Amino acid sequence: MTRKPDNPPAISPTREEDYAEWYQQVIRAADLAENAPVRGCMVIKPWGYAIWEEIKSYLDARIKDTGHQNVYFPLFIPLSFLEREAAHVQGFAKECAVVTHHRLEEKDGKLVPAGELEEPLIVRPTSETIIGDTFSRWVQSWRDLPLLINQWANVVRWEMRTRLFLRTTEFLWQEGHTVHATAQEARDEAQRMLNVYRELAEEVLAIPVILGEKSPGERFPGAEHTYTFEMMMQDRKALQAGTSHDLGQNFSKAFNIRFNTADGNLEYGYMTSWGSTTRLIGALIMTHADDDGLRLPPRIAPYHVVIIPVLVKPEMQEEVLAYAEKIRASLAALVFCGKPVRVHVDKREMRGGDKNWDWIKKGVPLRIEVGPRDVVSQKCMLTRRDKAHTEKENVTIEHLISSLSSILSNIQETYFSQALEFQKRHTHRDITTFEELKAFFTPQNEDRPEIHGGFVVAKWCGDPESEAKLADLKITIRCLPFEQSGTEGRCCLTGKSATLDAVFAKAY
Repeated sequence: MTRKPDNPPAISPTREEDYAEWYQQVIRAADLAENAPVRGCMVIKPWGYAIWEEIKSYLDARIKDTGHQNVYFPLFIPLSFLEREAAHVQGFAKECAVVTHHRLEEKDGKLVPAGELEEPLIVRPTSETIIGDTFSRWVQSWRDLPLLINQWANVVRWEMRTRLFLRTTEFLWQEGHTVHATAQEARDEAQRMLNVYRELAEEVLAIPVILGEKSPGERFPGAEHTYTFEMMMQDRKALQAGTSHDLGQNFSKAFNIRFNTADGNLEYGYMTSWGSTTRLIGALIMTHADDDGLRLPPRIAPYHVVIIPVLVKPEMQEEVLAYAEKIRASLAALVFCGKPVRVHVDKREMRGGDKNWDWIKKGVPLRIEVGPRDVVSQKCMLTRRDKAHTEKENVTIEHLISSLSSILSNIQETYFSQALEFQKRHTHRDITTFEELKAFFTPQNEDRPEIHGGFVVAKWCGDPESEAKLADLKITIRCLPFEQSGTEGRCCLTGKSATLDAVFAKAY
């Protein structure tokens, strides 16, 4: 929307001025998280954690709907476990945090590590190895399969460059792990769970995604196939929001996960693993937020509606608050997407305008203001977060109750359609050579790098060694989309004959 000079945006700098800093300021303004005393870690504040709980609630239900059970495995993993799968240890070695001592002693007035461990312990970067060791005891017969488990946990990956929610040393996630009797069952499972992630992204978070398989250079260490869902952020970079891995028999052979088949043979199991993280909150911010702060799709918002009592007359305060509570109770009795509408009355002792802007920055879908006049008229002032903050509608309570679900659905659809239109507008299919690819991903104006970039869908011959050419451009093959054109052309990296479509982009 166009702003007057005396009506500046709530977030400074804006997306156009400095996207990276804008992102940090949205997190601060929405009160989502802050940096922890430990380098690279974060404190997730109540509003940010409430969003994570909504994501977790939806995803946990879908994981259980598909037959998986929740478990919990230890935070510490023996070093020898990682060494059993060569590609896995090579892929994670540089990111591992290692525990070498088990107690502290006082020496010269300071606490120092004292008791050295016989074997170093790795702080969980992912759990394939320790779960594989356990599965070797749990799986004995074909009757034990499929074995379908999931855990909600924290993991540690020692990142050099961190950013709240997007890349932190410690983060929260879920990780599913399964064992199957055949290669096809494992592959079907990995793709089935990828589709669960697609549903979460598109139907709940209102973020359009591209589903596909990772190239060899981007594949999970130790996997046969890695499937991904890729999102486009407002700076036109890609974000890998979650992955699902077909591990084949690599980990079952490393950890001796074997079962007796129905005809009496002994065979190694076929495994999968899949996960998504608090990075999804970063995706929400960078997909939907604007220069006034966060915008939350209703299906993921901790509150669908916030009621702001306008208490300008002390003698009317009790009556206005009672009216606000009446509206809250009426709306809370409604259902949106199968769940009760979440409504909050903001009774804080602060100016109404400050309350209003606080909830704008936090991204609540609907704000309702009620004052003495509204008590008399039995109306309220309704404002939608997907519209300008000056666009207010005076509605009756009856109208609000009858239309609330459709309003929330419309906001949800609006956010998705806006993000989809943005993705389509910045996806390019006319690049055929490496020189064209290089020119596209080289900023035309070093002072304004945000004006250049996006997704490029181009032909690739499948040669893993050709991916090295992308390093200097700081781009990667994000995925080989499941939806392929089927046409033949020339590989944009090697010039060889190629039929594969690949998505190229800069990424977080």
